[in-house]
Amino acid sequence: MTLDHRLVLRAYAQTARAAHETLTALDQLSGDGDFGDNLREGLDRVEDALGERPDDPAFAVAASVFLDEVGGTSGPLIGLLFQEIARALAASEDVREGWRTGVAEGLAAIQRVGEAEPGDRTMVDALAPARDALAAGEGYAGTARAALSGARATADIRARRGRAAYVGDRALGAPDPGATGVALLFWSLAGVAEPYAATDTLEEVLRQVRADG
Repeated sequence: MTLDHRLVLRAYAQTARAAHETLTALDQLSGDGDFGDNLREGLDRVEDALGERPDDPAFAVAASVFLDEVGGTSGPLIGLLFQEIARALAASEDVREGWRTGVAEGLAAIQRVGEAEPGDRTMVDALAPARDALAAGEGYAGTARAALSGARATADIRARRGRAAYVGDRALGAPDPGATGVALLFWSLAGVAEPYAATDTLEEVLRQVRADG
């Protein structure tokens, strides 16, 4: 199948704008509260760059923006994920295989840099289930459900990595913002690639991860 990855990134940007308040509230519990800003503004910049670079692969454009222009701890890590997805999509004629390889390599790159493992309450907790779902042949909607489930499960985890590790139990009960933000990439992907398989609206997804339950 063909898939317009510019539409995927534009959908992700729209999702980040809609989820900004929720992501900010989650990050205020476990970090310095700027994750929502960084993700939204980074993806806004990606949208602009896609217009400026119409002939470049979409995820290569997104990678350069996040690696070079987005601050915080999460910006470069998301940039690494985008970079590996871009490489894998360019190397494979099969889009699904490109996503399988790109997410696996992106997760590996993030773990090399950040040294986080599943269960440390980081974006790895959404990426690892997404990798596993793709490897098992799940569709994009199934992968999104796996990533969102992994993100929601971080609500019961005491952080061992990242800024949240310094706030003790204050963030317990609320999912990790980075895991939630990354899971929304897969939700956005599924909305473009398999809209017929989508079950939850964005408001339903955000209600499930919101700090107030």
